[in-house]
Amino acid sequence: WSSDVCSSDLAEELYITQPAVSATIAKLEASLDVALFHRIGRRVELTDVGRFLQREGESLVDHSHRLERDLEDFNALQRGCLQLGASFTVGNYWLPPHIARFHDLYPGIELTCALANAESIIDGTDSGQFDLGFLCGQKPNGAGTIVGEERLILVVGQGHPWFGSKRQSLDDLLEAKWVIRESGSGARQMLERSLKSLGLSPAQLSIQQVLHSSEMVKATVCCGGVLAALPASMVEQEIKLGVLWPVDLEIQFLAREPIWMVRSSQRQHSPLVHAFESLLLDQSAPSL
Repeated sequence: WSSDVCSSDLAEELYITQPAVSATIAKLEASLDVALFHRIGRRVELTDVGRFLQREGESLVDHSHRLERDLEDFNALQRGCLQLGASFTVGNYWLPPHIARFHDLYPGIELTCALANAESIIDGTDSGQFDLGFLCGQKPNGAGTIVGEERLILVVGQGHPWFGSKRQSLDDLLEAKWVIRESGSGARQMLERSLKSLGLSPAQLSIQQVLHSSEMVKATVCCGGVLAALPASMVEQEIKLGVLWPVDLEIQFLAREPIWMVRSSQRQHSPLVHAFESLLLDQSAPSL
């Protein structure tokens, strides 16, 4: 309002009748127990309270417009935050190229990714801590989508007697000294399933160390003397550089395993979640 606008002018601006405007103003003054206008003959002027309400009202209208534009930006993927969770190896090696491609497409989006073992990623996705979770191995409970694959390979370091050797037997696996991941981790679960396919269990191995990071496992193997089963994507460069040696067995040891994308089926998902899913599924297998 300006101080010289009368109720009939307001009525015309708001496309409502003049009596309706007058009634609304009177009701507002009564409910707030204030006078918004000086009524001088057929003319009205804003009181101090009226001028205060005018300033604050204009500010609220501006804020409402900004809020509307911000919401439009969210829907247009111009701003927002996407929270991902991933098991350690998937998050460190498989996911980063996809995150980089997503950032190229949507540079205004803030993206965070927490790393944890597979069980924690599933729990965090169910609780809403993560919009999407990524892990490797068996299909999680509930809905899941295959978006990639990973495989474990046996590796030893330069100080190990198997380094450079052509083939080892099943008995050699039982006699070797092992370093493995902790229970609940995706890498440990993959190892256990691979051993089971050979009729073995971790209890039959000579386990020297149990570590809570695949990076720690890799660093320990590089020091020599121990054997480990690690994701191929994680040791690719070390094998090329001759730092690690891929162990060849007389029988097939490890098969490929899927990388799963999971999300809560009981939560509403933003356009950001759908955009990241689409980015992955354009080159991936369908939901199972």
